[in-house]
Amino acid sequence: MHDRRLDPALRIADRERDTALDLLAAALAEGRLTADEHAQRSRQALQARTGEELAALTRDLPTPEPTARDRDRRDLREWLDEWRYWLGGAVIMSAIWGANCLRKQELTHYWPVLPLGIWAAVLIAIAVWPREEGQGKS
Repeated sequence: MHDRRLDPALRIADRERDTALDLLAAALAEGRLTADEHAQRSRQALQARTGEELAALTRDLPTPEPTARDRDRRDLREWLDEWRYWLGGAVIMSAIWGANCLRKQELTHYWPVLPLGIWAAVLIAIAVWPREEGQGKS
């Protein structure tokens, strides 16, 4: 496996086996493995117990390029993460504004609206701005 986080000495879970099987299936589809090699390695992957055993089965195979669907999912996940950061910023700025209002004992202009509005506009622009094929993060 090409996952550097996979500890060779630790026992693996079904998820790691599934990832290895997906990689083997992609290699078969690309013609990198024969049907016999694929069947043999798949059997060994299902029987593997440690990260080293699993890594040995996929070490000589390149990691396949992510599909358009995979890239879209990753982009959506990153975009939603940015909105969570925005929400965290909104909470912090609102708390600062609220503390200042309590200290002054009066409601003042809600200043967080400006930075939050700009930040939200940027996130919306990222979502609707057209991207050329192949453009974006790797």
